[in-house]
Amino acid sequence: MAVSAHISPFAPSVFPDVPPVAGMRFATAEAGIKYRGRTDVLFAVFDPGTTVAGVLTTTRCPSAPVEWCRANLPAGKARALLVNSGNANAFTGLKGRETVRLSAEAAAAVVGCAPEEVFLASTGVIGEPLDPSKFSAVLSDTAARVAPGPWLDAARAIMTTDTFPKVASRTLKIDGETVTINGIAKGAGMIAPNMATMLSFIATDAPIAAPVLQSLIARAADGSFNAITIDGDTSTSDTLLMFATGKAQIAPITEATDRRLAGFRRALASLSLELAHLVAKDGEGLTKFVAVTVEGATSAKSAKKIAFSIANSPLVKTACAGEDANWGRIVMAVGKAGEPAERDRLAIWFGDVRVAVDGARDPDYSEDAASAVMKRPEIAIRVDLGLGRGKATVWTCDLTKEYVAINGDYRS
Repeated sequence: MAVSAHISPFAPSVFPDVPPVAGMRFATAEAGIKYRGRTDVLFAVFDPGTTVAGVLTTTRCPSAPVEWCRANLPAGKARALLVNSGNANAFTGLKGRETVRLSAEAAAAVVGCAPEEVFLASTGVIGEPLDPSKFSAVLSDTAARVAPGPWLDAARAIMTTDTFPKVASRTLKIDGETVTINGIAKGAGMIAPNMATMLSFIATDAPIAAPVLQSLIARAADGSFNAITIDGDTSTSDTLLMFATGKAQIAPITEATDRRLAGFRRALASLSLELAHLVAKDGEGLTKFVAVTVEGATSAKSAKKIAFSIANSPLVKTACAGEDANWGRIVMAVGKAGEPAERDRLAIWFGDVRVAVDGARDPDYSEDAASAVMKRPEIAIRVDLGLGRGKATVWTCDLTKEYVAINGDYRS
C-alpha cells in the first residue's frame, strides 16, 4: 500500500500519561502480516476473574474474528485479547474461521485458559487470507514480554491508515478508592458505525459483572462511537470490547442500578467520546473536523438520522473541504433523510452565523461571516427543524482529494 504523506492536522503533539490497569498486561510484536518495520500484533493478558462485554458490527458480512467474539461474549469471561492490523480476516471463508480457531488455541495455550476466553480482532484489507503461523511465530516471545504499559504502544500496533495513535484515560473515586478506565482505538477510513465502530478496546480495574458491563458499554457507544462517520461505510470488522479485571479494592458491582455507577458512567461516556472524536479527527485525508447538530426534530432518533444524512453527504463534506458556505447542500441532505421536516420551518447555522431561516436565506446573511466560519479547522453546523424537541449531534470530517488518493491506492 502506498503510504500517504498526509498527517492529520489534529494529530496530538503530546499524548496523555496513561496509568496501568491492575490485572491487565500486554505487549506488541512485528509479525510482518502486511507492514514492514512496524508493530502489527497486540497481545493482552487478563487476570482470572476478568469480565468482558462488547458491541459488534451489524453488517451482514462480518469478519471471522467478529463471529468468534459474538459467539463467546455471552459467557462474559476473558483471559486474553489478540489483535492484528494489516489484514481484516474478512471474506476469507472457512480458512478465515480456521485461522481464528488456531489463533485462539495458540493464545490460550500460552495463557493457560480456554480458547473461548480469548478474544480476537483484525483490521486491514478484506478478502486476503490471514496465515495463522504469523501469530504462532511471535506469541511465545510476546507473552514473555507482557507488562502494564505503555498504552501508546498498544494503540500504535492496531493502526492501519491512521496517522496517529488514539489513547485516552480516566480515573475516578468509588467508595474512596481510585478506579481507572483506559482505552485505545483505531480508525481513519471505512467509518460509519452501526454498533460501536472500527476497533476499540477499553479496560477498567473496577469489579463489574458482565451483564452490567454490557449495559454500560452499549450506552456509552450510542453517544460516541455510534455518533461518528468519516465516509459512510460500515466496516466488516467493527469491534468494541470492554474488560473489567476486578482488581480495584471495592465491593463488586452486580446491578446496573448500583448508585456507585453514576460517576463511572460519566467517565466512560467521556472517554468513549474522546476516542470517537480522535477517530473522526484522523479521517483519511481530512482538513476539517465537523460537528453536525440537528434540533427541533420529532424525536432524538429522527434528529440523529437527519444529522447523519448531512454528515455523510459527499456534497456537504466537499463544501467543507472547499470552505464553501453552501447551505443549499444542508437543505438537500435534510430533505433526503426521509424523516419529518418542513421546508418553511428550517433554520441553518454555520458556527454562530445563521444563514437560513423560515425556509429561505436569512435576511441578514453575510457571505463574509459565513465564509470565515468555514475557514476554521473545526466547523459546527446546526439545523433547527422547528417540529419538536428531538436533538442529536454527530461528528465527521471533510472529503478531500487526499481521501480519494489513499483509497484509490489502498491495495497496491
